[in-house]
Amino acid sequence: MNFNLGQIPERKTKPRHSGITMVMDKGLSIGEVKDFLDIAHPYVDIVKLGFGTSFITPRLREKIKVYQSYEIPLYFGGTLFEAFVIRNQFEDYISTLKDFNITHMEVSDGSITIPHAEKCGYIEKLARYGMVFSEVGSKDAEHIIPPYKWIEQMKAELKAGSSYVIAEARESGNVGIYRGTGEVREGLVQEILTQVPEERIIWEAPQKAQQLYFIQLLGCNANLGNIAPSEVIPLEAMRIGLRGDTFHLFLKKDNVE
Repeated sequence: MNFNLGQIPERKTKPRHSGITMVMDKGLSIGEVKDFLDIAHPYVDIVKLGFGTSFITPRLREKIKVYQSYEIPLYFGGTLFEAFVIRNQFEDYISTLKDFNITHMEVSDGSITIPHAEKCGYIEKLARYGMVFSEVGSKDAEHIIPPYKWIEQMKAELKAGSSYVIAEARESGNVGIYRGTGEVREGLVQEILTQVPEERIIWEAPQKAQQLYFIQLLGCNANLGNIAPSEVIPLEAMRIGLRGDTFHLFLKKDNVE
């Protein structure tokens, strides 16, 4: 850190297995990636090239190499996985991963219906090639999944080979574990945490209030995803009590006037 300051909570150090910040890149230019990582790379654990943007991103290989030069893994959004699957091109998806030297991947079924046993089969196959993140929850706001089903699916996907399960929220943060207003479905979250280890869950939390909720609930090393590049440093400040929202969260009360 730049200077001495007491009563700062201990963050896990990279490479982190908890306290993860997953960033969503929805179309940054190569120059923007370089500028972003120049200042924020210590706080970025993994990057998702959102939805299907990797298909149309110019100079994709060069962009991937910039991230990899900082030893930051990245993966294609789950929507791209689904786009390959619905076109019966799963083997082409694997070939694409190998071609671009991508060793992290997301398995999701937020836009299409995949029988859960089949989804777990995809996870099992992809886990042979690298680290799998599997997303649970629907992108359809009208499709409400009961808590027991979230738990059942998360457990099955971890058993199938997922390193982490991602709790769906979209990039807007208004479906899945959130209501349409962006408010956390607290009962759902609490019930999930009774059955699934918190360190194996990445909570998509694009909105500041959502990030705050999980930091207050789980501490500074909560796993958070779908973070905008411009929000990485503000989030890190929030994690360690150097933002108004969490200013008093980690202070020892007997040492504070």
